[in-house]
Amino acid sequence: MKAAIEAFARTQGFDAVGVARPNAIPLAAERLRAFLDAGAHGDMAWMETKAAWRGDPAALWPQARSIVMLGINYGPELDPLAILKDRMRGGISVYARGDDYHDVVKSRLKAVGRWLIDTAGGEIKVFVDTAPVMEKPLAAAAGLGWQGKHTNLVSREFGSWLFLGAIFTTLDLPPDAPESDHCGACRACLDVCPTAAFPAPYRLDARRCISYLTIEHKGPIDRALRPLIGNRIYGCDDCLAVCPWNKFAKAGRQTKLAAREALRAPQLAELAQLDEAEFRTLFAKSPVKRTGRVRFLRNVLIAIGNSGDAALAPEAERLLDDSSPLIRGAAIWALGRLARSRLVDRAKTLRAVELDVDVCTEWTAALAE
Repeated sequence: MKAAIEAFARTQGFDAVGVARPNAIPLAAERLRAFLDAGAHGDMAWMETKAAWRGDPAALWPQARSIVMLGINYGPELDPLAILKDRMRGGISVYARGDDYHDVVKSRLKAVGRWLIDTAGGEIKVFVDTAPVMEKPLAAAAGLGWQGKHTNLVSREFGSWLFLGAIFTTLDLPPDAPESDHCGACRACLDVCPTAAFPAPYRLDARRCISYLTIEHKGPIDRALRPLIGNRIYGCDDCLAVCPWNKFAKAGRQTKLAAREALRAPQLAELAQLDEAEFRTLFAKSPVKRTGRVRFLRNVLIAIGNSGDAALAPEAERLLDDSSPLIRGAAIWALGRLARSRLVDRAKTLRAVELDVDVCTEWTAALAE
């Protein structure tokens, strides 16, 4: 039966398939609790509210007897870190340059699930990232790879580039052997992190992670971390991209996961001019859309401030008048980095009428530098 599942899954575009028991990750709950107790999840409160389900797959659906873990290779064709050298453009994480993988993977999971019911009976539930399921430990238990020192899944066949999905089923399927850790003494992923987000191997502090800061974090980004973000405007691929196991991975050939040309290396000046409608149009069916224009332009302004090019100063100055306090605050920081005299001049009229506490703090800090 397992061979038939794998064969059909491959017809649906999956590259890796394995089976685990719901009780295959006994240490997950304890590790999750330590992560939450340390506050390393930042303001991702949803991780804490559903921690019991996240740490124990059996609690999520007690009827499940087996979990089929599936992966799709999304390895990039070109070096994803090359964009970091062009400070006039914004770097968007590889996974977010095409259609939203949540939708793509889920539709394929449902197809496999329907086939499984038609072929062998039972009941199923499918999950892709948004549900309280710890896909990475389950994928490791199912033999798809191991959790590397960067906490992401690493595969000997696909490196660090696998989208994961899970099918919980009431069928009793024989589990696969878990994959052992093959990181060895390598610490490339730890050393490359711009913000030192790994306090130790296999441990992540999301509060310092650029992916968290540019995607999940809702407020102003810590001033000390802003210069380290560079021109990364949505996510960060550094720790994934330097993994030596990537040399065995072939670039993903999934058409629906292919990067859109407009999102490969967008101009910061053009992104800074997006209004709400233009933002929604550009990022239709993209995971970037979920952050909203406000948080996205906060990220763009930080990249503008890090560009070192005064040609972008007018974009930052224009956004000093934006209706969003988050954007205004980021614009103050960016303009202060590129054209301090203009910032001082604009402060004469804008600072006195500003009512938002965070923006007032930005004015004080920027003028004091």
